[in-house]
Amino acid sequence: MESQSVSARSSTSPFSLSRSVLLGTIGFFFASLIVFGTVALGERWMYRNLGEYGSYTCWTVLFIVTGAAALKPLRFPSVSGRAFYVTFGIAFMLYAVGWSAAYFLLGGGAVLFGGLSEWTASFVGSIVMGLTIAIGFGAVNVAPKLIAILFAANSAGYFLGGAVFYKMHSRPGMVAWGAIFGLFLGAGLGASLFLAQDSTFLGSHASCVRGAGKRRPID
Repeated sequence: MESQSVSARSSTSPFSLSRSVLLGTIGFFFASLIVFGTVALGERWMYRNLGEYGSYTCWTVLFIVTGAAALKPLRFPSVSGRAFYVTFGIAFMLYAVGWSAAYFLLGGGAVLFGGLSEWTASFVGSIVMGLTIAIGFGAVNVAPKLIAILFAANSAGYFLGGAVFYKMHSRPGMVAWGAIFGLFLGAGLGASLFLAQDSTFLGSHASCVRGAGKRRPID
């Protein structure tokens, strides 16, 4: 009876999907505010001193550092801190590279309703981020689900936030864009990180149960 109770408890994920989405939304909201705040206050200075590519590199690094810190509470106990941070860091870096490459190669576009370049950038960025998270946590089976979630969340945050910015066209508007982007993408990241880690966690537990079942008790 005791072993059955322990097995039942260990087969349950340490977190819930709703908790992960909530924490991801709140945490990445603040991370995004920090990044977009630097855009609102220092964009001209950064472009002048660092150039366009240098500025985007700084913002990407800032997103990775603040995002990793904000999403730290979403790490499952069975996942090492190193694996969690490295996976997220690479995923967001590739997302930024994929997004920027698609956007600039297709010539850019208006944000209000989105042009081909922006929708393509959102899709490409979501694909590489979803695949990286899935591979990083050994959960390739849920990759299509992660990509769909991230594409929906990223697109909603980017285009809704962009619409607000172009309506206000001011520094507060840029900060509002960051807030909206952070809320939506944070929710998507929270859901994606949960599903990837949960898939790995349940798979590991199932393997342990099968291994234990093959061992016969010694009288």
